[in-house]
Amino acid sequence: MFTESLSLLPLLVRPLLLAALMLSAPLAPASAAPRVDARAKAWVAGIVNRIGMADRAAAPGRGGQVTVRVRIEADGALGGIVLEEGPAALGERAARAVQAAAPFPPPPAGLLTLEGFTELSFPLTLR
Repeated sequence: MFTESLSLLPLLVRPLLLAALMLSAPLAPASAAPRVDARAKAWVAGIVNRIGMADRAAAPGRGGQVTVRVRIEADGALGGIVLEEGPAALGERAARAVQAAAPFPPPPAGLLTLEGFTELSFPLTLR
């Protein structure tokens, strides 16, 4: 019986050794993190700017900040908007601004999911 236990020992120790090696491995330098290219950054900034302009073009109201999540399809069509944080009244105003700003320029291919859309979550200041 003791010899049977010994034969299982390598099977039990191997995963522990692998886990220990993985935990002790040096972390990749920050420069190894994926970088968002300039085109993608410019596209995101353009989307946020376009939504802000659509809000300012509407009748002014009480301002504030909300956080929204916007789904944009591969062709630039608006796929949906969700209020993540902020007052409901401002969320409705943000939704109207997003709808008025759509359709958007198509997202860069690097930002698309395998399903063919991208989602952006960002704070939006309404003035």
